[in-house]
Amino acid sequence: MDSHNLERIESQNRPQQPQLPGKGTSLLRTCFNGLNALSGVGILSIPYALSEGGWLSLIILFLVAILCFYTGLLLRRCMDAHPLIKTYPDIGELAFGGIGRVMVSTFMYLELYLVAVEFLILEGDNLNKLFPNISFHFAGQDFGGKQIFVLLSALIILPTTWLKSLGLLAYVSACGVLASLVLVGSVFWAGAVDGVGFHENGKVLNWRGIPTAMSLFTFCYCGHAVFPTLCNSMKDRSQFPKVLLVCFVLSTISYGSMAVLGYLMFGENLMSQVTLNLPTRNLSSKIAIYTTLINPITKYAIVMSPIATAMEDTFPFRNSRSISFLIRTFLVISTVFVALTVPFFGYVMAFIGAFLSISVSILFPCLCYLKINKATGRFGVNSKFKRPSSSYFLPLFSDFLSCSGILTNRFTKGKLIWDLGFILIVLISDDL
Repeated sequence: MDSHNLERIESQNRPQQPQLPGKGTSLLRTCFNGLNALSGVGILSIPYALSEGGWLSLIILFLVAILCFYTGLLLRRCMDAHPLIKTYPDIGELAFGGIGRVMVSTFMYLELYLVAVEFLILEGDNLNKLFPNISFHFAGQDFGGKQIFVLLSALIILPTTWLKSLGLLAYVSACGVLASLVLVGSVFWAGAVDGVGFHENGKVLNWRGIPTAMSLFTFCYCGHAVFPTLCNSMKDRSQFPKVLLVCFVLSTISYGSMAVLGYLMFGENLMSQVTLNLPTRNLSSKIAIYTTLINPITKYAIVMSPIATAMEDTFPFRNSRSISFLIRTFLVISTVFVALTVPFFGYVMAFIGAFLSISVSILFPCLCYLKINKATGRFGVNSKFKRPSSSYFLPLFSDFLSCSGILTNRFTKGKLIWDLGFILIVLISDDL
């Protein structure tokens, strides 16, 4: 472990006071925050992913869940390497020095920022479909319905971003978890009671759709960018593996239930979002559609929290409420501007998936863990594995995931070159 990297991290984190016993977020509240971060808008597309891959692709869903749970544990072990490791960029710096901090910070914060932008675009699109005839004229300018709804959504979201305490934010997260449960329940009600039924058989396996299914499944579990923040906020950091286990198990149950229900109801006719298949005349369908509007509102603050905290830490008066208020308000305004300037949901999703999410959730945890623990020569829970044959399997597997399915050739080629180059850096640095 590089002592120079440790000295730099210590100098950066020295002004922060250590968390006192009894202070911080409880296990239950951290579970709510973790579930809210992990159970994202992917729940709407999970039935479509199953329809692409067939029934046997459910095995891939469970394997991806196990893989992402494991890389979450690797992040936790990296944080255990030194008591002053507080953030994901700290892990990158401990492993690879200044370039590691820059790389991890760039990918992590850009991913979180674009996910926040994605939430606003999603809100604007959905509300504009529900109320298509809305328009507004102000100061000689015409504003369409989508622009108005993005602005209104941002105004509703803004107060939630002012909550610095993850303990308080857990109440917002609890609403997001409840909204996900209501969404699954509404879809089940539409099939069981409102006449849609569960009559579709579906395909057992569709090899051509497996890459698409795998990509969508993986995107559903890409919440690792906020895991270090959640871990550091806990009263007892040693309980974070329990939080990960609860979050991944419950999220997988939620994703699996929605996938099975949607596929049994609509089969091969599933659209990219299951709510688009629901008959709008039924009350259960309306509840499901309106619930999808609540989810982004409850998730925005937890996604923005690491970015806001990092910006606040650059100021000398990091605990100033006015500074925090201005920074968080500025972040919301900036995401509104980007959402209105680049209102293409599909392109944002493709960029996040190809370049950011899989790197942050699979590639970086594996490589940082390998570098930090190179002195012990172990990888994961089984020290019998030899590093040349197993240590780089998961990073290469992340390339396969990111390059399969829904992403364009331009994105995937760039991602593949980037990942292979980063793995080469690890190989070279291990020999130094």
